[in-house]
Amino acid sequence: MLPGQPWPLGTHVVVDGASAESGYDNTGGVNFAVWAPDATRVELCLFDDAGFNEIQRLDLPVCSEGVWHGLLLGTGPGVVYGLRAHGPWAPHEGHRFNPAKLLLDPWAQEVVGQYGRQGPGPADDAALAEILACHAGHSPDAAERPDTRDNARHALKARAPLKSSGGPPRPPRPNIARAETVLYEVHVRSLTMRHPGIPELLRGSYAALAHPVMLAHYRALGITTLNLLPVHFRADEAALQNRGLSNHWGYAPIAWLAPETRYWSGCPGTTPSSEFRTMVDTLHAAGLEVVLDVVFNHTAEGDHLGPSLSLRGLANARYYHLQAGNKARYQDWTGCGNAVNLAEPRVVELVLGALRHWATEYGVDGFRFDLASTLGRDTQGKFSRAAGFFAALQSDPQLAKLKWIAEPWDIGPAGYQLGAFAPGWMEWNDQYRDTIRAWWLRDSGDRSVFAHRLAGSSAQFHHDRRAPTASVNFITAHDGFTLRDLVSYDHKHNQANGEGNRDGQHHNASWNCGIEGDTDDHAVRALRHRLQRALLATLLCSVGTPMLLAGDEMGHSQQGNNNAYCQDNDTTWLNWHEADHALLDCVRRLLELRRRYPSLRIPDWLSDHGQNDRGPSALWLHPDGRGLHGTDWHDTTDRALAVRLHTGHLTDAAALILANPAPRARRYIAPPGAWRCVLDSDTENGAPRQEHTASTGDALTVAERSLCIFIEAPLAGGISH
Repeated sequence: MLPGQPWPLGTHVVVDGASAESGYDNTGGVNFAVWAPDATRVELCLFDDAGFNEIQRLDLPVCSEGVWHGLLLGTGPGVVYGLRAHGPWAPHEGHRFNPAKLLLDPWAQEVVGQYGRQGPGPADDAALAEILACHAGHSPDAAERPDTRDNARHALKARAPLKSSGGPPRPPRPNIARAETVLYEVHVRSLTMRHPGIPELLRGSYAALAHPVMLAHYRALGITTLNLLPVHFRADEAALQNRGLSNHWGYAPIAWLAPETRYWSGCPGTTPSSEFRTMVDTLHAAGLEVVLDVVFNHTAEGDHLGPSLSLRGLANARYYHLQAGNKARYQDWTGCGNAVNLAEPRVVELVLGALRHWATEYGVDGFRFDLASTLGRDTQGKFSRAAGFFAALQSDPQLAKLKWIAEPWDIGPAGYQLGAFAPGWMEWNDQYRDTIRAWWLRDSGDRSVFAHRLAGSSAQFHHDRRAPTASVNFITAHDGFTLRDLVSYDHKHNQANGEGNRDGQHHNASWNCGIEGDTDDHAVRALRHRLQRALLATLLCSVGTPMLLAGDEMGHSQQGNNNAYCQDNDTTWLNWHEADHALLDCVRRLLELRRRYPSLRIPDWLSDHGQNDRGPSALWLHPDGRGLHGTDWHDTTDRALAVRLHTGHLTDAAALILANPAPRARRYIAPPGAWRCVLDSDTENGAPRQEHTASTGDALTVAERSLCIFIEAPLAGGISH
């Protein structure tokens, strides 16, 4: 073992002919560099290829400004290793060093092994309990003493990666403009586990996500960007494993640079990394983007009683926000037991390194940041949009050009930050979700709140030259009811999670249409279908960036479970055999209309001046044809309205949206122009009724709880009225 270099962190393979970089002539080996500034000693432990048997243990010989490093001669890519960090066991000072615990390198790009049981299902309870217990950092008798059980055989290890070879040219990024973007939130496993057109061997894998039948589905549907739930390597919580469950959604990260092995098909000649890379390339070749949901706000190490897997054993006092009055406890602004400290520059370095790795090694097109408020908190816990991580991200030449989407809240003080992120960010708009749900399903809200959300939520986003595309509009997401369940259940039914139905959101603005759950009642079923179509139509003609939850387009139900994070089974796996094809046709129609008519995807802020040569315009109308004024906006007894939208370009046709949330049909008077219906949410697949056209002053009827879209017919020469 030679001194090596303190950079880059993690492992770096040094081969003959590249020895100038290592500083040693004619030297081949692997350089190891680990940040553990409070440790007194760091050991490198080498294992056999399976990661079961320890072969050798060596001290990293040098510590340079907090980075322990060494160059191991005579080895190369593929070496399996773990780390042991020596130092004080002083939880009240924030230190949890325990050399009995083998630790995973935070910069691991490939993980060997698993934490406990990998996936749901029965297990040997005694064996599982022993495996999980050996990862505890503290003594089972007293948290003030370290646990002396060695966990090496069962611990997660890293494998030194081989730099990917050049190979054939990779497809270019699609670079979908924000104004054209339609997000499709996807779980890799759930989407394909029950698809009859995918070979059983591939189902639930990265390869399945880019299978030809899935590419055909994406194209026919009309989405542009797959937003994947977390795919970085995770460690399921012990409490879930003990209940025979797993963290299916993946919000339990432990290796931010490594792909989750559970989504690898295992096909010969592939690895999790190569299969993921091929998936991205295939999607890019089909013109589709890939955005990853990333979790940098907390880790799977949990609270002060959680396992010691990686960061906790290397630099606990630096990697996490600790309570000021008791450093043995963590700040829990995430609800997951701990909060990662991005006020520490080395932690920012790790997070940026992970993002660059996914962007360059795999070619992903952007990131959705889970609980992004935590990423902007300083050492005192105060949020700032000028925080170091945000500044570093914005200035990074590789990352600045990608899509960034914030979940703009956490549960800490002043954690709700919708609209507070800097220009360049998009943000999940939960106020859009809640307003549109309540307006259609709970008879709540007036015309003004509906119009505000339809027009891009200017109160939150119209500042600092931000565009309305900053608002990611959604009706449903992975967290909550599916669209079908939203109109089928008044209450959550999460008993299968094993938490006494206490988990999950209590207030969903849902409506069961008179009967809880599935029913054969024809009238109730017809109402539910009509409401789903109206909600989807609202979403896809609103100003902003729409996000569709995978499965909503074909009526997927989770039987009322609004927190199915631990259900890796038929609850979350999409049932392609029972797809609602009429609803699927309606969504395809909506996305085709959005793509064809620019007035249904206006990227700029609307004005009400009505002058087409002065930019986008909106003309808000009462059903009787007059403009809305004064008390019209706040009348809760009559909420029906119409809006005429136009891009401001004379060659673009105007769009007319008629929204009737009332439980009875409503008569509208057509505004000036010649209008042709292109969507009616009252019909089974959204198709317009025959001869559904109108001219200035004609009467139009919109069915109860329905939305219609009309397009203005062009004059001679292709210019619309």
